[in-house]
Amino acid sequence: MNLALICVGRLRERYWRDAADEYKKRLARFARVEEIELPDLPEPANGSPALEEQVRMREGRAILQKIREDDLVVALCIEGRQMDSVSLSRTLSGYFDAGRRVVFVIGGSLGLSPEVTARARLRLSFSPLTFPHQLARVMLLEQLYRALKIASGERYHK
Repeated sequence: MNLALICVGRLRERYWRDAADEYKKRLARFARVEEIELPDLPEPANGSPALEEQVRMREGRAILQKIREDDLVVALCIEGRQMDSVSLSRTLSGYFDAGRRVVFVIGGSLGLSPEVTARARLRLSFSPLTFPHQLARVMLLEQLYRALKIASGERYHK
């Protein structure tokens, strides 16, 4: 199984990097995990909606350049579908059975461009709450680990 995370922004604080690395280490027995970090473009000061859209579009173009034609894409976005861990595991198992790379996308602070969400097979939301992108990445890695444990028939904490 091949997984890729395309993330706008870097994990600068050590505690985020340590947490992400721990889950990547745990995931290694189930899948190959690649993290692709893209520059987080600065939000325009007192930006108009049009300027914010320009930032989203530029970040979106950078994201789309990292997605291969045959990738299965999952976009993390607040308006996405919420599911429990078992449902996520079943969904991902179907994707992995296709033998293609599954790419998860976490956008910048302004969200994802419409082109990126249109490219996604699944739009996934962890909650209607807003989380920092660093925490969302750690949460994603933890949920991937949990989903793969469930898929392999191992116990997981509820």
